[in-house]
Amino acid sequence: MKSFTFIFTLLYFQINLSAQNTIITGNLKGLKADHVKLMYLLGTDRKVDSIKVVNEKFSWKGTLAEPKHVYLMLPKGSYAFYAQSGKITITGNADSARSIKVAGSKIQDESTAFEKSIEDLTSQEIPLYQQYGHVSKQVQTALETKLSEIREEKRRRAYQYIAVHPSSFYSIDLIAERATYGSEYEAVKKLYDLLDDKAKQTVSGKAVGDRLDVLKRSDLGAPMIDFSQNDTVGSAVHFSNFKGKYVLVDFWASWCGPCRAENPNVLNAYNEYKDKNFTVIGISLDDKSDNWKKAIRDDNMPWTQLSDLKGWGNEVSAYYGIQGIPSNLLIDPSGKIVAKDLRGEELLKKLTELMN
Repeated sequence: MKSFTFIFTLLYFQINLSAQNTIITGNLKGLKADHVKLMYLLGTDRKVDSIKVVNEKFSWKGTLAEPKHVYLMLPKGSYAFYAQSGKITITGNADSARSIKVAGSKIQDESTAFEKSIEDLTSQEIPLYQQYGHVSKQVQTALETKLSEIREEKRRRAYQYIAVHPSSFYSIDLIAERATYGSEYEAVKKLYDLLDDKAKQTVSGKAVGDRLDVLKRSDLGAPMIDFSQNDTVGSAVHFSNFKGKYVLVDFWASWCGPCRAENPNVLNAYNEYKDKNFTVIGISLDDKSDNWKKAIRDDNMPWTQLSDLKGWGNEVSAYYGIQGIPSNLLIDPSGKIVAKDLRGEELLKKLTELMN
């Protein structure tokens, strides 16, 4: 009996190990390269594997404890898909990401189906984004309103999907994406609570739980930390010096194109309300002092500018888990966060609401 138990246990263990093996084979017409690269996260570290190409074909073998969102780096761009244990095939044309098909990944099938279900919304977004920033103020306001409505509908459909698929890795990834860029704690927690316990206990599920802890720091109503960083002449500036005012804490960088495009909007808000108990504190994610200071001059930003010149390692940015810029927090006179990630006319609209 003991021998049978041992053999059964060994067989179960071997089956489990083999179930985690992933083999990805590709055959892309027109692939003129000696190697392609596969990029994915291993824990919190980014890993890039180089794969040899022979006659437009390539093959990768690895072990994935959980499904991964991976990026296939091709000569003319990249293609993102979900990999999981088992045999996965990639076919299509190397020059056209739209032609590429992935078979053998259930998670990728889920992703494709969901993207198809929101295609009506995505198709509306594209022409709106093409006009963004190139129209009159009145039209821009209408664009932002329409884009906001589309985003909200996408979020509603994602909520419905997660509610119906509480154990799916794709559901976890939808929540992780929402939690990454400028989302409010309560909104993400509402989605996270839809997951079943098994999903929450996966590595990816736990990562979302950890992200929630960070998001809670910038939840509406939470107090802003009394940080201190140096200004452009090297003098330490404490946030507490601004208590009693509405303060927009603006995270940006000289190398960030969208930030530089947003700076005129912040300047408009500053000029409109600087005499009405409002100011701005810029926190730069630069690591080169000269570039930072030049951008301040070029964009004509007269408000307080701070940085520890640690790039993405900026201590204030890291504390609040900022993973995409431009990003901002609006603080009220008592030092509490009352809004976040206000851009364009939304910032002026919120300030008008608060001060008039």
